Amino acid sequence: MTVTIGVHHSNPSLYYLSRLDYAAEELATVGETVAFHTYTNGVRTGELLTEGVIDFGGTGSTPPVTAQAAGHDIVYTAVSAPRPDHGALLVTEDSPARTVADLKGGTVHLAIGSWQTHLVAKALDGAGLSYATDITPERSGEDSEKLLRAGEIAAWVAQGPQLVAARRAGGVRVLAATGDVITDRSVFFTRRELAQDRPEVVAALTRALRRADAWAAAHPREAARIAAGEQGGTADDWETALRALPWDIEDVSEAFLAEQQEAADIFARIGFIERPVTVADAVAARTA
Repeated sequence: MTVTIGVHHSNPSLYYLSRLDYAAEELATVGETVAFHTYTNGVRTGELLTEGVIDFGGTGSTPPVTAQAAGHDIVYTAVSAPRPDHGALLVTEDSPARTVADLKGGTVHLAIGSWQTHLVAKALDGAGLSYATDITPERSGEDSEKLLRAGEIAAWVAQGPQLVAARRAGGVRVLAATGDVITDRSVFFTRRELAQDRPEVVAALTRALRRADAWAAAHPREAARIAAGEQGGTADDWETALRALPWDIEDVSEAFLAEQQEAADIFARIGFIERPVTVADAVAARTA
């Protein structure tokens, strides 16, 4: 069997794993080989798992919830430690918005369907507002920072080197820090069939992820150069962003499942997902 791992730029652990030999080495211990499938939109991870295009993937907190809601039978395998400094909801320094509640009626740019939706939806929910009715969410793009600085949008969720660059340039302030609202973990998941029938494969993949994270933590400058060369931005900004990540893979815990359930409940209430989901259903059944 060849185990196909999905890779996209928004998941740093998988991004670096695809450039190292650890997956091949760990899967060889259970008699398997590895292939990597690169795609651009992490929101499609559940769909790609169901279609058999990939066997294992990782995203932020939102895509597995929307995958469950769409009927994809996924199983969580591991999560990263919290990433409190990974992103932030930004406004300009002279913006009249002093709290998230002040964004009512405004346009917010974010990566819709990613962890950024979780951040904005929960922040608004905590302020007594709705993501669905009290703001206009629009998909962020290369011009989002420019539009924010020009006063054409009310706020922008920035992450990684984009956030580092925007703060270095000045003229912006953090309206909501990610770590003050959500844990913002990387989340890894697979199809139920693989999780339950081949737990040794899942264990091997988790070992490989831990080794890749350890490499990135020990080689931040090299990791930054790789990302800057392929994804744009400067190596300096990438290094700052990468050093802010925990590079630590944890087991799926009850606390994590509770975090995800809270997000799922908010998404169902505002109509972001079509039906309520029970996050605990996305856990492999324990064998006696």
